[in-house]
Amino acid sequence: MALKQFWIMAYRDLVRNKRRTIITFIAIALGLILVIFMNGLITGMLNNMLTDTIKLDSGHVQVRAESYEVVKSSLLWQDLINNADEIAAKAEAMPEVAAVSPILWAGGVLGTASESSNVRVSGIDPTSTLFDPIRAGLTGEFLSENGRGEILIGKRLADELNLDVGDRINLAVGNPDGLPEEGSFTIVGLVDTGFPGIDNANVFLTLSQAQAITGSGNRASTVRILLHDDEDTETVVAAMQSPGMTVLSWQELNEFIMTTVDSAMFFYGILYAIIFLVVAVIIANTLLMSVFERTREIGILAALGMKGRQIMTMFLLEAVILGLIGCVIGIVLGAILVYYFSINGIFFGDMGDAIGDMAIGSSLYTELVVANLFVMAFWMMVVIVIVSLYPAWYAVRLEPVEALHTL
Repeated sequence: MALKQFWIMAYRDLVRNKRRTIITFIAIALGLILVIFMNGLITGMLNNMLTDTIKLDSGHVQVRAESYEVVKSSLLWQDLINNADEIAAKAEAMPEVAAVSPILWAGGVLGTASESSNVRVSGIDPTSTLFDPIRAGLTGEFLSENGRGEILIGKRLADELNLDVGDRINLAVGNPDGLPEEGSFTIVGLVDTGFPGIDNANVFLTLSQAQAITGSGNRASTVRILLHDDEDTETVVAAMQSPGMTVLSWQELNEFIMTTVDSAMFFYGILYAIIFLVVAVIIANTLLMSVFERTREIGILAALGMKGRQIMTMFLLEAVILGLIGCVIGIVLGAILVYYFSINGIFFGDMGDAIGDMAIGSSLYTELVVANLFVMAFWMMVVIVIVSLYPAWYAVRLEPVEALHTL
């Protein structure tokens, strides 16, 4: 019997029970849509989180003193870099480097006459393009090159303390001896990156102002480097090595995110397996019901000389038709869904409040990777074909005489 006839027979059986066939199409399509959407959501969330954290907080590479611990924001001279300008100039001369700046970090307390808040103080080079993402969402002005008496504060922090551009505030920080130092500053701009972890508790001074108020001389906590291409990270890390310094890559700087990626992919794998299992059960049920309903027909075909492998082929083709149509529907609708939310995002509120310095905004954006659509559809088809083997095998095992006596 020609393969074309098998396709015709498989098609006729599927349209014979349209309701069951449509339900099966829907189950396959919905399963694939859910898998595609979850893949797009997780891929988008993790990639955007990592990209934005690199852009706004960590950079691709950082150079620090070996003894420096970022969680302590130490201002002890032995924990700081005393030749930050030289290191920055060396990095800036490399063709792989897009932007670079020394940064001095300190813990501080921002206060008004009636309220105060703990903040992270960052002393930065106001001329560096490294801080263009901060400029992009700024209300007011950025720090001037001199920056004397100027400060930028997060917009959410400003709202909490009822502050605005032009207001005077007091900033208290510790010096290398652990004693408090205080200065008065004018707010020249409000930082609104869209990420609560950054906008809620960060203030920015020029590097020279931060060094002056903390008594750190010309020292810095780190030299942050942003690259044109993250593929060049290892090259730059190797080139920036020097005695007494630690050079960290973006993977090391964002260990929590990298761990989150692994955990997310693990749970995604479990979800993937559950969805496939549900689809597999539905496919198996559909084909088994078809076998039971057509037992007499199978007996007649066998009595007329149709071989077992031909009967099996017929049922496998039914599964393939179900899978192909369901997967096409799933790919199209899943891609549309992921594309829509890649543009409009999904509002989740202030997630960044609970996660600290990681750049997580109030909306998550999916990411459409076309290759992933076909990979997931392929595995869906593999599952469908494997599951269909049992009903097909069951049909082949039917004895023609017994099948003919089945009502």
